[in-house]
Amino acid sequence: MGAVRIAAGVTADGAGVLRPLAEDGTPAGPEERVDDLVAAIAARESAGSPRWVWAATGRIYPRLLRAGIRVARCHDLELVEALALSHEGHYGQPRSVQAAYARLRGEPVPGDATPAGGGQPTLFGDADDDDEMAALVAVHADQRRRIAATEQPERLGLLAAAESAGGLIAAEMTHRGLPWSAERHDALLTELLGPRPAPGLRPRRLQELADRIAREFTTRRPVNPDSPAQLVKAFAADGVIVPSTRSHVLRRVDHPAVPLLLEYKELARIHAAHGWTWLDSWVRAGRFRPEYVVGGVPSGRWATRGGGALQIPRVLRRAVVADPGWTLVVADAAQLEPRVLAALAGDRAFAAAAAKGDLYAALSDAFGTRDDARGKAKIALLSAMYGGGTGEAVQLLAVLRNRFPEAFGYVEAAARAGEAGRLVRSRLGRTCPPPSAAWRDLTSDGFAGQDETRAGAALRSRGRFTRNFVVQASAADWALALMALLRGRLDRLTPGPDRGQGPHLVFFQHDEVIVHAPEELADEVAAAIRAAAAEAGRLLFGATQVVFPMEIAAVDCYADAK
Repeated sequence: MGAVRIAAGVTADGAGVLRPLAEDGTPAGPEERVDDLVAAIAARESAGSPRWVWAATGRIYPRLLRAGIRVARCHDLELVEALALSHEGHYGQPRSVQAAYARLRGEPVPGDATPAGGGQPTLFGDADDDDEMAALVAVHADQRRRIAATEQPERLGLLAAAESAGGLIAAEMTHRGLPWSAERHDALLTELLGPRPAPGLRPRRLQELADRIAREFTTRRPVNPDSPAQLVKAFAADGVIVPSTRSHVLRRVDHPAVPLLLEYKELARIHAAHGWTWLDSWVRAGRFRPEYVVGGVPSGRWATRGGGALQIPRVLRRAVVADPGWTLVVADAAQLEPRVLAALAGDRAFAAAAAKGDLYAALSDAFGTRDDARGKAKIALLSAMYGGGTGEAVQLLAVLRNRFPEAFGYVEAAARAGEAGRLVRSRLGRTCPPPSAAWRDLTSDGFAGQDETRAGAALRSRGRFTRNFVVQASAADWALALMALLRGRLDRLTPGPDRGQGPHLVFFQHDEVIVHAPEELADEVAAAIRAAAAEAGRLLFGATQVVFPMEIAAVDCYADAK
């Protein structure tokens, strides 16, 4: 029996309306108008932690958090609608409650729009409040029906719950923020780039490099290192033909300007993406508060809107510093995707290897006894998951195929499905985008000559995508489950009215989490992380030999974790 469900909406006058729901989404009682929606939610949360049904966590939950209210669970209608639509092959269709309600009623479907500002707007503008609650109830019940009608409703239902929990966690991490020292950040930038420049000017170190780069070319024309066109012409004038000035291209070029250019590019990237302007815009009161986008990419991995939280340069991790008396418990899953493949495929030999600490080392005996056997095992396994098939990888893949046929066959089947234009799914049912109409036209029968070459390339590309999708998306399923379970375990470390004031999640990136915790609770937090990782594995894969070890470090500064 699941938690009591309560639909929550905002009325046109800014108050609220609540309605209890049965497990299948049908109304279980009358509507209740409340003058103070935040207070009403707080009272019911304290009484029994229901599952809140609302349009979008990202728009209503920040209002609760600002009032000091945390909820245990919810059903995010927008997030779940996106999952259900993609599962049905309608990837990318409008996912708002308005759109879902219009589809149910056979009416024109409006596009999605992101409301400005915080708080939860009414769904239908000046329409009657009854329309909004009717939409919430109808869309939720329809989603419950659609999930129940799938081949594996328990898995998709678990994904819907985990995705909704992700929405809560994302809002909480934005609200709490990642501890960030503006003073350290400024000092790091000064160390790397020189003093903060006046607006419109390069930092001193970049200008010095720009001047040196220009002197290394024989051309008398000015050479701007920020201009690829000028650089290509300058190289050509020196007899060096380069197709582009990308770093991987320049590393193969023998020219005295290249080392300077590579250094310039790296420093310029830091200045542009995380320089003083970024610091002024994103760090307030010792916290960096990015806006996370749950399921922001097709595989279920998260994205962010601005701030570049998922691409923090390693050197700037020195600015991520715990509060006095607190610590950062940094944990990442060791070799997550290969372990997920082992659990997905049910390959006993592969699963036995994944039951050990270093998966690549455990697989290395399949590739001989030389010192580079572990490296060969890693190449073979990554090639199988990501579609490598040239050079040495071809021979290594053959070894993997013979030694672990079920694991190899699992990703091969996904690749063949993709090449045939079919959909593939993660362990919990997250579904890949369908191929485009242009792809279907290109790969259909009847094309010859150059089109056959292009069609073959398109088929292989689609196959590589679906091959990786089944593993990467399943790893994202596991990570979501880990975070949802860890959130509950962290709350239990600080029970009662102080729930949420103790250890709390402050960062998440693919397979890595950071918990900000009181120093005296660091060991308990580490134990909670390990327990949540093991429980997530059981929840997704049942009884399996595969283990999901977490590499954990409790540090004052993020840079010290690795």
